[in-house]
Amino acid sequence: MLARAGVASRREVERLIEAGRVALNGQVLTTPAVKVEPGDILTVDGAVVTEAEPARLFRYHKPIDLVTSHKDPQGRPTVFEALPPGLPRLISVGRLDINSEGLLLLTNDGGLARALEMPATGIVRRYRARARGRVTQEKLDTLRKGITVEGVHYGSIEATLDKAKEGPQGANLWITVVLAEGKNREVRRVLEALGLKVNRLIRLSYGPFALATLLPGEVEEVGPRVIREQLAQHIAPQNLPKGDRPLWKKPAAVTAGPRRGGVEIDRPGKPGRTGKPQRRPRLASPGEPAPKKEYKPGWAKPKPKAVIVPKAPGSKRGAGPSVGPRGPKPSASPPRRSGARPPGLPRSGGPRRRG
Repeated sequence: MLARAGVASRREVERLIEAGRVALNGQVLTTPAVKVEPGDILTVDGAVVTEAEPARLFRYHKPIDLVTSHKDPQGRPTVFEALPPGLPRLISVGRLDINSEGLLLLTNDGGLARALEMPATGIVRRYRARARGRVTQEKLDTLRKGITVEGVHYGSIEATLDKAKEGPQGANLWITVVLAEGKNREVRRVLEALGLKVNRLIRLSYGPFALATLLPGEVEEVGPRVIREQLAQHIAPQNLPKGDRPLWKKPAAVTAGPRRGGVEIDRPGKPGRTGKPQRRPRLASPGEPAPKKEYKPGWAKPKPKAVIVPKAPGSKRGAGPSVGPRGPKPSASPPRRSGARPPGLPRSGGPRRRG
C-alpha cells in the first residue's frame, strides 16, 4: 500500500519498516506482512499517508552525471533533485547508471514500477551504445543465445552493428542493443565481454514509450488514455486514471517580453540558438509615423519603387511626367512607328517601296 501511494519503492518501504518508521493505527510495524483495512491510519515518520491517487507515468530524459536515487550517500546530484517543481512524489521504473543517459520512466505507482521492471513481463528496452574496439556482426549475433559474464547469465540480446569508423587506436562503433531483462549494467558488461569498451550509452525506448524529441532534463507526462491502452494489464481497475489529458504541464521554456517592445530570451540548449536576447521590432503607436526598418549587416536593401501618377481623363498616351522617389522625371518620347526615319538621318534617294 505504501508503494502504491508513492511513498517509496517496495524495497525502500521494507527498509522503512525495519527502521521502525512505519506505524498502523499508532502501533509501530515490524513486518510488511500486515493487511491494511479501510479506515486504518497509516503513518510514516508520523505523517499520515493519504489515499493513493490514480496511476500516473512520466517520460524523463536523464542526462549523465545524475544518480537514479532519491538520496545518494556520496552526496552526488540525483535525478529527483533535478526534476522541476510541481510533480507528485515519483519513483523510477528501473535505473540508469550515472554515466548513462536517455529515457527514464517515472511513476507514482510502486506496483506499476515493479511490474514494468520484472524480466518476466518481457518489456523490451532499446539502447544505442558507442564503443571502442573491433567486432563483427557475426560475433554480435552470438548474443541471441545468451551469455554468462562473471557468473551472471544474461538472456537473449539482439545487437546490430550500425556504424564503424577506424581510428589510430581502434574503431569507434555505434551498436543498437535490444533486450528484455534489464539487469544491472547489462549492456556494458555484455559488450565488454566481447572486447568492447562502452563510452556512451543512451536508452531510446522502454516498452511502448520512446525518448523521441525530449531534450536532456525535460520531463513529460503520459496521457491517461495512453496509460489505459498500454498498461491496463499492470494496473488495478480502481487505480486506472480517467480523462484524456495529463494533469501536469511542463513549465514554459521561453521567457517572453512585453507584447510591444521588450526582450525575448531564446530557449536555452536548443541547437542553432545562441541564447542571446533578441530585440523585437517596436510597433508604432496610434498617430505616430511607422519606424524605419532596420536591416542586418550584409543584407541588400531593396531598391525604391517608382510611383506612377495616373493620367488625367482625356490625356494622350505618354503625356505627363512620371514621379519617382527623387522627384519628377521627364516623360519618355513616344515610340516610333515601324519604318520611321530616325532623327538626323538624311532621306534616301532610292525608290520607294509600294505596299
